[in-house]
Amino acid sequence: MKTPSHHSLALFDTALRELRNSLLTMSSIAQRNLESAGRGLLDRNSTLCSLVIGEDDEVDELERLIDREAMEILIRFSPLAQDLRVVLASMRIASNLERVSDQAVTIARRARKMNKQPEAALCKTIEPVLQLSKELIRDAMKAFAEGSVQLALTVIARDRELDRRHRALTKEFTRAMEVQPVDIRTYLHLTFIVRALERVGDHAVNIAEDVVFIEQGEDIRHVHEAAENRRRAEVTTAPLN
Repeated sequence: MKTPSHHSLALFDTALRELRNSLLTMSSIAQRNLESAGRGLLDRNSTLCSLVIGEDDEVDELERLIDREAMEILIRFSPLAQDLRVVLASMRIASNLERVSDQAVTIARRARKMNKQPEAALCKTIEPVLQLSKELIRDAMKAFAEGSVQLALTVIARDRELDRRHRALTKEFTRAMEVQPVDIRTYLHLTFIVRALERVGDHAVNIAEDVVFIEQGEDIRHVHEAAENRRRAEVTTAPLN
């Protein structure tokens, strides 16, 4: 078996570092887009919304770049063990970041339409959900950057709270539509916005699961969902005292 030379190892390390840097750059832009979309909604700033929509192309291009860089590493260096997991997970993380940016665009487009109408009374109720979704994606990427399984697992656990808030707000907006049918379009926009924020949490969970895969070689995708479904079933079927 041929032993890799110091030269080839140096090239491999450089390629991995460039892949990581591309991913972190993509993360920075996707998170900025989410922040700007949220501010565009809460501050009624349509200029920020338009910037988010315009910057989405850069995120798409970075996803394509990361896929090319990852495939080149696989072909040129045939990485093994954790290095292989890093490359495979990087492509999945890039896909999730691209979808986070897509959700930011959805929020920005709906916010821009809402900004043409009088501000809805319940608009500010979105803010805690926005904040939590931003924290989840931030911490998921921090877990990746630091190789922290513990932080990744907290992201997965905290997503349940985001799901709970999403359900509660959806019910609140539905009631508002019944009481104020004249504002039904606005509350539909808010319903879709809070759904987009819930999906950001799902993408953060996916990234956190990839961190566990990278660091421990364990595929925990969907495991937490199965556990949660079992817990709900136990609560539903528990005998009443």
